[in-house]
Amino acid sequence: MLADSFGRIATDLRVSLTDRCNLRCAYCMPPEGLDWLPAPQVLTGEEIVRLIRIGVTSLGIREVRFTGGEPLLRRELESIIARTAALTPRPDISLTTNGIGLARRAVALREAGLDRINVSLDTLRPEVFRKLARRDRLPDVLDALSAAAAAGLTPVKVNAVLMRGINDDEAPQLLRFCLAHGYEVRFIEQMPLDAQHGWRRENMVTAEEILTALSAGFVLTPDDPDARGSAPAESFLVDGGPARVGIIGSVTRPFCGSCNRVRLTADGQLRNCLFAREESDLRGPMRAGADDADLAERWRRAVAAKRPGHGIDNPSFLQPDRPMSAIGG
Repeated sequence: MLADSFGRIATDLRVSLTDRCNLRCAYCMPPEGLDWLPAPQVLTGEEIVRLIRIGVTSLGIREVRFTGGEPLLRRELESIIARTAALTPRPDISLTTNGIGLARRAVALREAGLDRINVSLDTLRPEVFRKLARRDRLPDVLDALSAAAAAGLTPVKVNAVLMRGINDDEAPQLLRFCLAHGYEVRFIEQMPLDAQHGWRRENMVTAEEILTALSAGFVLTPDDPDARGSAPAESFLVDGGPARVGIIGSVTRPFCGSCNRVRLTADGQLRNCLFAREESDLRGPMRAGADDADLAERWRRAVAAKRPGHGIDNPSFLQPDRPMSAIGG
């Protein structure tokens, strides 16, 4: 098992396939983009699958979520998913994407073994989408959601980040849209993971504000807290259910005490937390000839050192050097 000193067991592996992205969302990166990782530093498909295999067969990993950057930019994505799905025991496999290009690949991804999908959608207004993402691609994202549902990648979940003064009035509209289409929306507090280091707590739309906005038009009933487990989202039944809405209050309602996640970056570094400033290298030893047992032991030691929480409320908190696109959600 991947156990830390606080009794938490990591069973959920988030795998970043690339730091590259085809949008320029304001809460993630500057308009001009970032300097991408040089190709030799990025794990190959074989290396990614090898590390996943070690995690699944030797370390108790039961869920694998592929992220980016934008994971659809990884050409061999379907092959990586298929090889992951062939592992024993078979892990639950999901994908977080901005949706660009998903409409034409949804069926192939499902056939490869993808179980579920999360698509980012922060607004339904084209002009706001252009302002936030700095690209005119809202129709592509809406098509992606439809294609994912048609392919059976359900439940289709929508991830939405509200930005003060930009789209903070859209929570009810986004919920109505998702209810009408059978999607499940999850509102996420903006986190200090932007490349510009411009995040300010006072500018963040909080979970409490989101709940207040939604409660003006819907009856929200807290879901069974025992069913949440280690899930990051607080779940609420909408108007008595069965539809649900999720709130991820990473900053104001942290869930560090039940966290079961560990992250592998596109360049082969293990991270115990989105907000960690420490990483443990697996790529170097792997390329130097380390066997599976050695890599597994390095992985165990890395997770054993996991901190009790992200420490955002601590005056000494420092934002990670890497932005979200380089860490992987």
